[in-house]
Amino acid sequence: MFLLMSSANAIAIDNVRDETFSRIAMERGIVKKCRLQSDLQQSYFLYIPKQGASNARIFVTVHGISRNAKQHAREFAAFAEKYGVVLIAPFFPEDEFPDYQRLGRKGKRADIALNAIVAEVAQLTGADASKFYLFGYSGGAQFAHRYMMAYPHRIAKVVLGAAGWYTFPDQLLKFPKGIMQSHSLPLVRFNPEQFLQIPVCVLIGERDNRRDNELNQSSRIDRLQGRTRLERGKRWIEAMTAQAHAFGLSTSYSLELLPDSPHSFSISMRRGEMGEKAFDFLFADDATIPSCEHRQLTFSSALTISRI
Repeated sequence: MFLLMSSANAIAIDNVRDETFSRIAMERGIVKKCRLQSDLQQSYFLYIPKQGASNARIFVTVHGISRNAKQHAREFAAFAEKYGVVLIAPFFPEDEFPDYQRLGRKGKRADIALNAIVAEVAQLTGADASKFYLFGYSGGAQFAHRYMMAYPHRIAKVVLGAAGWYTFPDQLLKFPKGIMQSHSLPLVRFNPEQFLQIPVCVLIGERDNRRDNELNQSSRIDRLQGRTRLERGKRWIEAMTAQAHAFGLSTSYSLELLPDSPHSFSISMRRGEMGEKAFDFLFADDATIPSCEHRQLTFSSALTISRI
């Protein structure tokens, strides 16, 4: 075991072992790897804060193509503790979710998997799943903004960390370039009047301007969105703002550069203070940070834990 230190807490990160649920229920403040009860092949990382109300908010963080879900959970655990939110970091393995960034036009559907995970965690912990708070980095940011567009009724706010490219709110472009319905996702409908009401913050490293191998280098994407993550993020914010105004909405869209940060989750968290900026945008204005005197989370009856 080791400790992740924050100014307010020491967060324990424990190697996962098979345990009874009653022990899990007492072990707050530890990142755990869980198996979805309805699909034991589907895993996710869970952090339940030591303090918080039974109606706690849910924060979901989605990994990029490096699939570092465990790192996401570890890095954000101290912030989840500070703000009293339940943290979920789903894991989308490449062999099962080769297209998770675009919700899952081939392979398994990442959006459906996340819906099941959030529902299970809400049932187990008593957390509020009516609307949750969503973050994604790189490929995870691609998933996050597309999930927001497909499920606007489920999302409170979104932070996007350096997406490689975006779905624009353009009904004349087929998904995933735009929001025209795609035959590959036949039940997904996009309602711009709904998703344009969700506040979004885009965070990009000020040194994240390289055309690396992870970047979509399609000439059409270059032409529509720009050649770098910085250009593409700015154009997407401008397009979302313009479309929101067209619907008479004054939704908050913002872009912030992370100091001295290239395209790296670890460096963006360390140098760019991405965690602080993300949680400040998501939670600072919504409610006060909970105290130890608030009621504890309530728990349901079943959770499968497996070794990492």
